Amino acid sequence: MSEIHDLTAVRQAALFRRRELSPVEVTDHYLDRIERLGDEVGAFVTVTPELARRQARNAEKRLLAEDPERLPALLGLCVPVKDLDMVAGVRCTRGSRVFADHVADADEGYVAELRRAGAVLPGKTNTPEFGLPCYTENEVAPPARTPWDTTRSAGGSSGGAAAAVAAGLAPFAQGGDGGGSIRIPASVCGLYGIKPTRGRVTAAPLRTADPIGLSVTGPLARTVADAALLLDALTLGDVGDPFPAPPLPAGETFLSHTRRDPGRLRVACFATPPLPGVEVHPDVLAAHHGTARLLEELGHDVTEITPPFDGSHMDHFATVWAVGAAAAPVPDGQEHRLRPLTRWLRERGRAVPAPDYVEAVARLRRFARFALTVFAPYDAVLTPTLATPPVPLGHFTTTGDPAEEFARMNAFTPFGNVYNITGQPAVTLPLHTTADGLPVGVMLAGRIGAEGTLLSLSAQLEAARPWLDRTPGIWRR
Repeated sequence: MSEIHDLTAVRQAALFRRRELSPVEVTDHYLDRIERLGDEVGAFVTVTPELARRQARNAEKRLLAEDPERLPALLGLCVPVKDLDMVAGVRCTRGSRVFADHVADADEGYVAELRRAGAVLPGKTNTPEFGLPCYTENEVAPPARTPWDTTRSAGGSSGGAAAAVAAGLAPFAQGGDGGGSIRIPASVCGLYGIKPTRGRVTAAPLRTADPIGLSVTGPLARTVADAALLLDALTLGDVGDPFPAPPLPAGETFLSHTRRDPGRLRVACFATPPLPGVEVHPDVLAAHHGTARLLEELGHDVTEITPPFDGSHMDHFATVWAVGAAAAPVPDGQEHRLRPLTRWLRERGRAVPAPDYVEAVARLRRFARFALTVFAPYDAVLTPTLATPPVPLGHFTTTGDPAEEFARMNAFTPFGNVYNITGQPAVTLPLHTTADGLPVGVMLAGRIGAEGTLLSLSAQLEAARPWLDRTPGIWRR
């Protein structure tokens, strides 16, 4: 017999509107699972049962009293929020013990939009300190672990969000992606994740320390349709946004694109890492080549291309990343309480002269222009999501040297930051597993503003190689 968490978010929403399922019952179900299993996978930093139950009761009243056709899309659905971002009245640690007792006094713009869409907010998901690493281990919560093998990392920086969805603690979750931080954990947790086009989701009014728009908000979900449903709710522009995304045509939704045939697409592919000297694991290469063959079987034109990289963009990205770390506000006298990697990055960032920072930003923009020119003839670009399958907890910090830690992070995630630099949308699909049952994602990037095409293509791939019935052992507990 199926459990509530077996139901997709789209299915839950339909059952709510037919009054065959109760938001209160669903919320209680997820809160029970969070209490029993959340620490085991390190999914949450803060759980908000009172807020969630109050929102669920309000949703139930509306479902009983209002026209189902006029109700907001997410009414009654549980959506955890990553602990880098503000939810008014809820603790926001940013993954750091320095902010362990900080309570937000306002909502992020997209959080306010989630409230308007009727979402239930069960808590804040685990994230590394300031979202800087590609793994989620900190001093405010247990480490985030992939439910497929809890000796291995759930990735980062949206590691808690991915662990929550993959363990059946939420139907989907909000994440953020500044260098792969949605796609990395989605890949190692066997989920579908979307990094939207730059500017698709406003950073207003609170998140303003990203002057070149590397970081974006997006969904992690079990299915393509669920991710599209959440992306529709998150999509929000604001006056003065520096990087407005091309809007969808009137009357269209991202969810509607998941029901469309993508047509015959031109797909470029490459598996050469953008970082020289990095080797791609054989299981990752097998996943990449298998997806290329599947795309050809589905009728698409697949062309292997020479990637437009010499690795220099990684140095400029590292400079911008370090300056961003240095810009994070830390109270006086608290610097010593930060994790070693955070301190190391901040020291590097503070040492960058202003002209060098401006030059790094300019170099990244030139890189983006060149890469977009190379990708322009193609509707999508296929690469691996990561260079290896999921890695053990402690893999990045084992030497105790922050410089080595940063090098290991780059070697694990060499493909991801390209699309943060270009601003293109990119998705990871859980199409493959290793012989040991570990998930391996593959990545597709699209044209600026063309999330709809990626969603249509992703839905076609999902139908050809379904993954929904693949669940980790914790799923049945």
